[in-house]
Amino acid sequence: MSYNVALGIIGGSGVYDIDGLQNKEWRAVESSFGQPSDELLFGEFNGLQLVFLPRHGRGHVLSPSDINYRANIDALKRSGVTDVLAISAVGSLREDLAPGTFVIVDQFIDRTFNRQKSFFGSGCVAHVSMAHPVCGRLGDHLQEAAKGLNLSVARGGTYLVMEGPQFSSLAESELYRSWGCDVIGMTNMPEAKLAREAELCYASVAMVTDYDCWHPDHDHVTVDQIIGVLSSNADKGRALVKAVSPRVQNDSHAKGCSCRTSLSYALITAPDQRDPELLKQLSAVAGRVL
Repeated sequence: MSYNVALGIIGGSGVYDIDGLQNKEWRAVESSFGQPSDELLFGEFNGLQLVFLPRHGRGHVLSPSDINYRANIDALKRSGVTDVLAISAVGSLREDLAPGTFVIVDQFIDRTFNRQKSFFGSGCVAHVSMAHPVCGRLGDHLQEAAKGLNLSVARGGTYLVMEGPQFSSLAESELYRSWGCDVIGMTNMPEAKLAREAELCYASVAMVTDYDCWHPDHDHVTVDQIIGVLSSNADKGRALVKAVSPRVQNDSHAKGCSCRTSLSYALITAPDQRDPELLKQLSAVAGRVL
């Protein structure tokens, strides 16, 4: 294959203990946008380069609002990653999306307000399209891999991203249901926006752990039950990464994916007005067009 694909995995620490992962090494990757959540775990699985990033840091030390999303995406790009699989725990806003279901998200509503959401800004302005915020090609691979594992999977869904770290009120939960949202979580924004700006293919797998507070049985859910679902989801998440890897590796359409040229017509600041210092910061994420 002439195009060197490398798959980045953003998620919890339980997803990284994959049987068959070779040449494993934790490395600190410097970013021009600050400190990533943690070191990155590099490894190879059947010849495919995998790069794992603990979104909250090992031991879950970072709140969703405290994650440096820009540094995380920049570090993955600097590490040679071309495709990103984001795995996250969510609450369900629909009766038919029961705990244990994997939702391959295709839309987001971003309700976060305390996060840096763009690599660009004063001195170099860019506007990328987010009409279709995930990579459909990667979504297809995930769907087929999940089916092959007989996982409970739903293709398509809207992920409401809230700021947190508190969970939503009942009124908020009912509001989001009235909007047609399917799952609710705290981490996929601005992650997906930044991946698009960095010209990375990005797909999200939302693993349902429980029903949100709209559900009449919500108050009866125990911590032990949620931890049990999380543990089961981690096992399934590892299996999904292993199953999707050869599909990503052998995809003859990977090189021509439109995600890889999302900046082609996005830069609006005149070249002679661009801030040289910001351009240095952007060397990895936007180097193709600068």
